[in-house]
Amino acid sequence: MSIDNLKDALPAYAKDIKLNLGSLVTTSQLTEQQLWGTLLATAIATKSPKVIAEVSGEAADYLSAEAFTAAKAAASIMAMNNVYYRSTHLIGDEAYTTMPAKLRMTVIGNPGVEKVDFELWCLAVSAINGCGACLESHERVVRQAGLSREQVQETLKIAAVINAVATTLEAEAVPTGV
Repeated sequence: MSIDNLKDALPAYAKDIKLNLGSLVTTSQLTEQQLWGTLLATAIATKSPKVIAEVSGEAADYLSAEAFTAAKAAASIMAMNNVYYRSTHLIGDEAYTTMPAKLRMTVIGNPGVEKVDFELWCLAVSAINGCGACLESHERVVRQAGLSREQVQETLKIAAVINAVATTLEAEAVPTGV
């Protein structure tokens, strides 16, 4: 199971996605843990069984057990937070944004890995899930922790490419008659 298997599974019309996927792991400015945690968290966020299986299979070679679990936790907690905070933001009534969420999210405070890495994974998942409030919050935290805009941009590119891979492969799995 691997990134190469995903590249091989992409159809010819997705050549750009295939090339982008290949460059993600060969030109990274992120640490190995940041890179593979981002890949794993975003794969989970796509909900694509094939992408999750392929990425998690290879990520296990690069991540400690703690980091592997933390990346999964980032995808899990942001699945909840992105819905809640995106909704309170989109409603447009400031009163909702000042109300306590009263949702448990202790994993954010104690993720089992470096906080900046976990926050980076939360940022990437928030990009896939489309939560502007969470994107702003997590970007601010990772920038204050010393990550560069280029590292944030790379994280967003990983989310974009992994999402495109999942969309393409899921579409290819459905018979279209063409």
